[in-house]
Amino acid sequence: MVTAPSKIQRAGRAKGPPKGISEKEVADVEEMSAPRTPVIYEVVRRLGEDEMSRPITSLWWSGVAAGLSISFSLLAQAILQEHLPDAPWRPLVVSFGYCVGFLMVVLGNQQLFTESTITVVLPVFKDINLRNFWRMGRLWGIVLCANFFGTLIAAAFCTFTPALEPALLHGMQDISRVLLALSWWDMMFKGITSGFLIAAMVWMIPSAESAKFAVITLMTYLIAIGGFTHIVAGSMEANMLIMSGDWEWWRMLGQFFVPVLLGNMIGGTALFALISYAQVMEEI
Repeated sequence: MVTAPSKIQRAGRAKGPPKGISEKEVADVEEMSAPRTPVIYEVVRRLGEDEMSRPITSLWWSGVAAGLSISFSLLAQAILQEHLPDAPWRPLVVSFGYCVGFLMVVLGNQQLFTESTITVVLPVFKDINLRNFWRMGRLWGIVLCANFFGTLIAAAFCTFTPALEPALLHGMQDISRVLLALSWWDMMFKGITSGFLIAAMVWMIPSAESAKFAVITLMTYLIAIGGFTHIVAGSMEANMLIMSGDWEWWRMLGQFFVPVLLGNMIGGTALFALISYAQVMEEI
């Protein structure tokens, strides 16, 4: 990637290294400096271009893999909850389990719908035309369906096979029942916050380097501890509720799927992606 020379580089060529700093130290400063905002934008935009160019089969199976992987967030939470005493601090520790599925998805480069609410939107903002809108809609539709299918398979596996101990299965169902207390508007506004946090995570990863693990853990932990709603991780919980008889399909679609999907898209696209583009549009 070719970027404009920094002030340090220009000063070095014009007048030699700054006083008290050697040529090697100038290079060290450049290497240690955080990338400029337009550089981060370009990394995320190119990622979106690559995603929209992938074959349908690749998008589908990567999305299914992400749905299966994200199910381990609920499983990890249930495992922690089962082995911790009933104390006021227990939710603070149990919420770390929520990070597990996201770490598997992001570090495994699997296709997650909420990540694409910023990655594929930036190329569209740069070149607004019908073809790019079609490519964006194609990716969103395939990945969302694949993610949901993956969580459906995972929920069925957990519910109808002897893979889990009864206590662990009941723990997963108990955690999922938190959704039952949320209204339509609660679902949507909590989804806005969640969508914004996931988009922020995607934006931060290019400059995180070796701290990717910490960035993913921090942002997804905030979603869990704040009780915010996520369309993919939450669909695992919603499917568990259907299979346990707590929800009907139509109620899940109207009460959970629609408001959370809208909230995640507003938070990731209408808020974060627009702000991200606005801060660099005069520099690109």
